Amino acid sequence: MNKHFIHAALKLVFAGTALFACSFASSQDYPHKPIRMVIPYTPGGSIDTVGRMVADQLQRQLGQPIVIENTPGASGLLGSMNVKKAKADGYTLLFNASSQAYLPLVIAKKTYDAERDFTAIGQIGFVPLIVAVNNDVPAKTMGEFVQLAKANPGKYTWATSGLGTTSHLSEEMVNRALGLQMEIVAYKGAVPQLTDVIGGHVSAAISPMPGVTPFVQAGRLRPLAVTSSARISSLPNVPTLAESGMPGFELLSWYGIWGPADLPAAITDRLNAEIGKALQVPSLKAKFADLSFVPTQSTPAQFKQLIAEDLAKIGKAVKEAGIRIDF
Repeated sequence: MNKHFIHAALKLVFAGTALFACSFASSQDYPHKPIRMVIPYTPGGSIDTVGRMVADQLQRQLGQPIVIENTPGASGLLGSMNVKKAKADGYTLLFNASSQAYLPLVIAKKTYDAERDFTAIGQIGFVPLIVAVNNDVPAKTMGEFVQLAKANPGKYTWATSGLGTTSHLSEEMVNRALGLQMEIVAYKGAVPQLTDVIGGHVSAAISPMPGVTPFVQAGRLRPLAVTSSARISSLPNVPTLAESGMPGFELLSWYGIWGPADLPAAITDRLNAEIGKALQVPSLKAKFADLSFVPTQSTPAQFKQLIAEDLAKIGKAVKEAGIRIDF
């Protein structure tokens, strides 16, 4: 055999061994510097609120700062693409909701593959959404609101936290199921969404509970229904959408942490283990309970399975409703 070929082959073997050793070492001492956590929406919304709670606990456990970077725009697409393009070393993470998986289903142009282009690290939990209206809307129930909207075409409008989000999809589904012609106005997050509903610029919104609950408690928004299959203990008098003309309806917003594709297994498993520990901390569990947020511990494989199952279920609903958006 040609000695030059043997020499070249040995160099490749040694290079590969060195690369593996370097990768293993970097995984073993992870993390050794601050971690950037991208939240693809404006500060103060549901995703941002829960993300900051989780990041605060994780940085205590990991011994390194977790720097929150809010990157709103294009319904979360800008922040997600930011992480997709980042180095897969565990120092750039994405905290997002189920809209991370749903967005590519509704955008007309190619964006990213929710399964192949990211590493699913772990689910954080889930939360119902609330159908809420401005206090000047003369409706105390979902039935009354539907009657008003049908009797006054074009008068009542929805605000959504972003196109392709769980908020947007639920509003589209309500429009179609209940025969409404309500325009959907898009915002760059839950804070501007709910601010405009409170201010009367838009009539109503369907938005995750962590962001809506403080305004409901303060009497600034009126809740008409929740999107869970059963009533919420903190709002026992608010019926479900299933009780309000949409039998069998349930749509929850679940939150999780992702990394770029090909994140090393050792780093993925370390982060997943730390997420599991964080979700058991009593102080964090108490904060979640105040928001009606249900923590859910999962392995990376279980989180990947959840994403795949939801893509199939929501993908079917999106196709049947003909929901397509273009930026």
